[in-house]
Amino acid sequence: MKATEIKDMEPSDLELKLKEARVELFNLRFQLATGQLDNPGKIKNVKRDIARLHTEARSREIEAARKAAAS
Repeated sequence: MKATEIKDMEPSDLELKLKEARVELFNLRFQLATGQLDNPGKIKNVKRDIARLHTEARSREIEAARKAAAS
């Protein structure tokens, strides 16, 4: 998932994607522990997606606080 895709998301979609990514990370870790994971690099990609989602959510939160303070 690219950062531009994340910036275009609605807040509700952002939360949904974050929850889905966390579930996917859990499943990948479970597969890794049981020896069923084919591509361990996928864990790294999902972690990065989660970080991107958190970053965008936080930047929106900060922007909303700035607008509220300016009013």
